Amino acid sequence: MKKCIGFLLAMLLLSVASASAQIAFGVKGGLNISKVHFNSDLIDSDNLTGFQIGPMMEFIAPAAGVGMDVALIYSQKGLELKSENLKTDYLDIPVNLKWKFGLPVFKGYVSAGPYASFRIGGDKVWKVVDQQIKAKNFGAGLNFGAGVEVIKHLQVGVNYDLGLTNNYSAGIGLSDADKAAGKLRGWSVTAAILF
Repeated sequence: MKKCIGFLLAMLLLSVASASAQIAFGVKGGLNISKVHFNSDLIDSDNLTGFQIGPMMEFIAPAAGVGMDVALIYSQKGLELKSENLKTDYLDIPVNLKWKFGLPVFKGYVSAGPYASFRIGGDKVWKVVDQQIKAKNFGAGLNFGAGVEVIKHLQVGVNYDLGLTNNYSAGIGLSDADKAAGKLRGWSVTAAILF
């Protein structure tokens, strides 16, 4: 009985918090600067510039200024080599805990959380000089962001993606000791319009 009462009380508090929460939908877009960090000197890559765009949803409790930020983002990432650019298209799903602070007209925010990344386009295998580089279909990592919000409808921010899974492998056909694995890392500068 105590568990049922506790559960009902938690649901009641959650519904009260949800009723007063501010939910906003919007569109986010921006510029990506990504780089693949390999675990060996087999491949030396540079930064690659791409773009991102997609819908987002924000759920903030007004009294505390804390909530969630969820998006479905088409994003171009990859690596740049001396001979060519290897771009891969991803569908990123970031889920961030977000804290807003400041005045109603002008607020700052910080956010952090995990993301999942699914490869939806671009070559899966590239032949580079005498090596092959292969893009994997799934990746995951952590986001860290900060920015400003103006008049509750425009957000401008910067975000760092810390890849935790290996998104690329190099040296296909070589022995396991000679293969390299690469994690995507990168910065993005974004703007979002909320409705």
